[in-house]
Amino acid sequence: MTAASGDLPAADEYPADAHGERGAPRLAGRAATPALLVVLFASFMDLLDVTIVTVAAPDVAGDLHASPAQLQWMLAAYTLALGSGLITGGRVGDDYGRRRVFLGSLACFAIASAACALAPTAAVLIAVRVLQGLAGGFMVPQVFGIIRSSFAPAAAAKAFGAYGAVQGLASVAGPLLGGALVDADLWELGWRTIFWINIPVALVALAVGSRVLAESRAPARTRRDVLGAVLAAVGVLLVLLPLVQGRDWGWPAWGWALLAAGVAVLALFLGYERRLARRGGEPVLDPGLLSVRPFTAGLAASVLFFGGLASFFLTLSIYLQSGTGRSAWDAGLVILPYAIGSMLTSGAGVALAARAGRALLVTGSLILAAAQGLLWWLVRDGDAPGYRHLAAVMLLGGLGLGLAAPILVNVVLAGVPGRRAGAAGGVLSTVNQIGGAVGVAVLGTVFFDALATGTAAPGAAPTGAGDEAAAFGHALAQVMPWQVATYLLAAAAMLALPRTAVPHQA
Repeated sequence: MTAASGDLPAADEYPADAHGERGAPRLAGRAATPALLVVLFASFMDLLDVTIVTVAAPDVAGDLHASPAQLQWMLAAYTLALGSGLITGGRVGDDYGRRRVFLGSLACFAIASAACALAPTAAVLIAVRVLQGLAGGFMVPQVFGIIRSSFAPAAAAKAFGAYGAVQGLASVAGPLLGGALVDADLWELGWRTIFWINIPVALVALAVGSRVLAESRAPARTRRDVLGAVLAAVGVLLVLLPLVQGRDWGWPAWGWALLAAGVAVLALFLGYERRLARRGGEPVLDPGLLSVRPFTAGLAASVLFFGGLASFFLTLSIYLQSGTGRSAWDAGLVILPYAIGSMLTSGAGVALAARAGRALLVTGSLILAAAQGLLWWLVRDGDAPGYRHLAAVMLLGGLGLGLAAPILVNVVLAGVPGRRAGAAGGVLSTVNQIGGAVGVAVLGTVFFDALATGTAAPGAAPTGAGDEAAAFGHALAQVMPWQVATYLLAAAAMLALPRTAVPHQA
């Protein structure tokens, strides 16, 4: 489409397609390219902000005098907000128009990114990271909806393949771009450039998207479960709050009371969802899914798998920079083989999933456990390992990640009844993000508790002394057995999943 937005007919002026969707005629060939580029650029920007902050974390801590707990919140707040917005965002787009919600969310994401770049304190940065995550949570579902409703079937299949490639590219670009921007210190902005870079990308995507994206929406409006979404978010937050802040608070009794209150709110959430389903409503979490064994096993596997992954990059980045004295760019180079390994095996994993999905998941998790065990061996005595040894371990871990991460949702969905597959996929995508936030909270606290016994704050300039490297190595070594355990438990949960995966779905 090349017409200006004012020339595009409303979605209701087009006939519904075979699925009841209302929207513009399906795009294919060259006509699909501009629209695809817009949604892929936006997706790249959102995915980049999950990984790019980890490399810059020590510089952020040093500049804003952030505490270890605040560093954890800078990552956990974004992923928790992103996960909270995914299901609700998808339904809002279905009701009010995917193009409209996509462009509005993209604009909000850009504004929140600018606010992150201008943040004067760690507390302000955490607050605007929440807004940035919510904007991303509303934006990402529209990408799938726009591709599904606006592209011809063959073009849609290629578009989803391109989206997978963008995910891999973002995982590679995040650590490298973050390290390059921090080290370059453009205009003496330091770490703030990792957020400023979003602005030109968003402006171009908004300008082009307003012209080439056609509107589409579902044939009938859904009844959104706002209360259920709020209860789930509040429950998870109450659980995470004492886990992250407990060390700073001194582990008081009222902190544990907050944790108990979070569990109670989550129980209330489940009860409310059951009552809503009995009344014929549309709950955020279909209670019937909890009786499907592959689905509950998939939830457990997702929390464990992605929880270990998110916490690992935060603790590793701090160890590499504040512990071994590497620059942000050098830290990015250490992490790079992890992303390369993931890209090497992800294609094979997707291709073989229809025949050996469960075996690939278990194998990938066991490889990740082995990689974390080897990393523990390298840092356990406090010596700073060289690049070659670290790169080899990172490459091994990446190979395992590529086998498991891209196919986990589709293997789980193979055990879910077809009429519930869409709801299950949305919940699993949300749980992946929540798992990351939980991992940062729990394993990040293990790291910082161990670090507190032997060295200064993570933002402090490294002294180069062997005792400092040993302290950071000791802290990382305390986390690694827990990392190994998360992947071993994830592998055990994956044994309850179906043997093969369903074909790739949005």
